[in-house]
Amino acid sequence: MSDALLGDFLACTLKGLRPTATGAQGVCANGVRWSWLDEGVLQLEPAAAAGARSVLASAGVHGDETAPIELLSLLVRDIAQGRAALTCRLLVILGNIDAMRAGRRYLDDDLNRLFSGRHLQLPHSYEAPRAAALERAATQFFSGASSAPGARWHVDMHTAIRPSVFEQFALLPHTGAPLSRAMFEWLGDATISAVLLHTEKGPTYSHFTAQVCGAEACTLELGKVQPFGQNDLARFAGADKALRHLLAGVEGDADAPLPRVFTVIGQITKQSDAFELLVAADVPNFTPFEQNTLLARDGDYRYAVRHAEERIVFPNPTVKPGLRAGLLVVETTQETLAALD
Repeated sequence: MSDALLGDFLACTLKGLRPTATGAQGVCANGVRWSWLDEGVLQLEPAAAAGARSVLASAGVHGDETAPIELLSLLVRDIAQGRAALTCRLLVILGNIDAMRAGRRYLDDDLNRLFSGRHLQLPHSYEAPRAAALERAATQFFSGASSAPGARWHVDMHTAIRPSVFEQFALLPHTGAPLSRAMFEWLGDATISAVLLHTEKGPTYSHFTAQVCGAEACTLELGKVQPFGQNDLARFAGADKALRHLLAGVEGDADAPLPRVFTVIGQITKQSDAFELLVAADVPNFTPFEQNTLLARDGDYRYAVRHAEERIVFPNPTVKPGLRAGLLVVETTQETLAALD
């Protein structure tokens, strides 16, 4: 079972294969110890950690975002076979497994809107128990981690529903803590073109691990949604390389350009089923709009561009009423990079 589980973690997870109590842990190449903790949750630790780092790598929080799921499965295989170095504690999580099996983003509710206890507000949601389980997995993992600066990392990998002006970009959660130069340099090594800075706390998995677990956390948007087996994984080589560098304790490309930075300044909220998003259905993420452009209306509610230029990210009129139907951002590259620790 261990060879199959580690050799194709994704296939075993999709099939619902569970190891016996005595077969849920073992040792693979280079003395790496592994433990199957739950469906889609696998912990790996080197025989002797070269540093104090602990990394949570997650994908599939949205079940139809398949490319990063495949990347994580290949990473597990390569560590197990000694083809990828591991010098730190690693927790691999495949998120919304039933949605993955169904080829859907989610079944009842967006799992990435149910963290930081939001799942308690939807106790009958199919996704609520999984959100609670993933919170527990993260807190238990990081409870055994060093509290030294930069010792805790969470990389949550996604793909976007629509194209983007910046094909691969990152979102950093808001905690009130200073931004990390190490994170920006790692994102540069991952060839991430742009970073979106949240300015309020949110219900996403990376917000939870940053706020509750003290992790350097990011959400990566790595390309377009595709069915399993139809991804060109070479398009994600930058993020894959940077994650492997992080796990191996290898310095990334010091000359890699840092990404451009955009800060959230507004949100379009769907008030009711009468909501209208006044942008083209295929408008890419980060499309700019000029001041006074009307972007949405819903009864008496209006959203018009207030700055000289605002860019829209994640426009989605099909969300449930009360949820975000789009973010508006402005560029803040110069001042953000100048202030990095």
